[in-house]
Amino acid sequence: MSARRPWARPLVPVYAAALKIKDTLRRAGVSHTRELQLPVISIGSLSAGGAGKTPVVIALAKLLREGGWTVDVLSRGYGREARGVEQVQPGLDRAAQRFGDEPVLIAQQTDVPVWVGADRFEAGERAESAASANPRSVHLLDDGFQHRQLARTIDIVLITAEDLDDALLPAGNLREGLSALQRADVVVVRQDEVAAEFETVGKRVWALLREGAQMWTVRRTLRFSAPLFVFGAGLRPVAFCAIARPEGFATMLQDAGCGVIETVAFPDHHRYAMADIERVIEVAKSLNGSGFVTTEKDAVKLTAAMRERLQQLGPLMVVALEAEFADAQAIMRVLEAKLLAPEAQAK
Repeated sequence: MSARRPWARPLVPVYAAALKIKDTLRRAGVSHTRELQLPVISIGSLSAGGAGKTPVVIALAKLLREGGWTVDVLSRGYGREARGVEQVQPGLDRAAQRFGDEPVLIAQQTDVPVWVGADRFEAGERAESAASANPRSVHLLDDGFQHRQLARTIDIVLITAEDLDDALLPAGNLREGLSALQRADVVVVRQDEVAAEFETVGKRVWALLREGAQMWTVRRTLRFSAPLFVFGAGLRPVAFCAIARPEGFATMLQDAGCGVIETVAFPDHHRYAMADIERVIEVAKSLNGSGFVTTEKDAVKLTAAMRERLQQLGPLMVVALEAEFADAQAIMRVLEAKLLAPEAQAK
């Protein structure tokens, strides 16, 4: 197992013991699981960040909507300033600070109701009371694999090649060990990783799944805006981002033909201040940069003043990371079979 923070290895047994205690309490009935009226699809991961959950939530919401389902998303709203349960209003000033960057992005991209709150059961109840009656309705539970206080109809878990050799927190980035995949109904892997390393990724993932579980593949692509596409920030752009795996973003930019000369990385979910923007600008000036590239998740946190300041030096190009299921029709059939099963409808 690889460790991102080797100095924290002695703390891993403590973390593992805490996980075991939680599982023991759950089996003993001390920790209760609550059920909403509508079925729930959970999309989660083993890692603490960087698995690519948000693009998959967006892709799944769009797929279900196209199939005639009424969809909403329940999210914790990590790092948000507000408290309690709220419906995301992406058009508000400082929406990312109030609701969280990922919920705002999901609301913008899907046009479905997104509810944020630490209590996802309450968020689900609020969503159900606000929605019109439709027998083909479903909740998407964002980052829900470890949120076992809420019952789910389908458990979808994203896994990356990096996860397969990572260590538990705090030394590594795994919130649970690989054996937790036994709870998953579906595991989602990246098509490029499976295609390049099927022996070490695809086969290893299959070996971890319980009987009857499925493995779906997803294609991840960067979308650049017309008319200049990869050259939207000139020939020497500087990238900046506040995501869990910035090196992956930098690699995808390079692979797409975007000649990024430097990537300035901030901690995941970092809340930008003007001082951060000045730091990025200084890097660009020192390297004769022509403009800037960032992600949609980062762009929702930039104020008008920050954008204006960046654009004094060069154009700002916002790149979308999109996920597409390799066999969307087959996936839709699987989802509907589960969601329309008598046990799912009996709630």
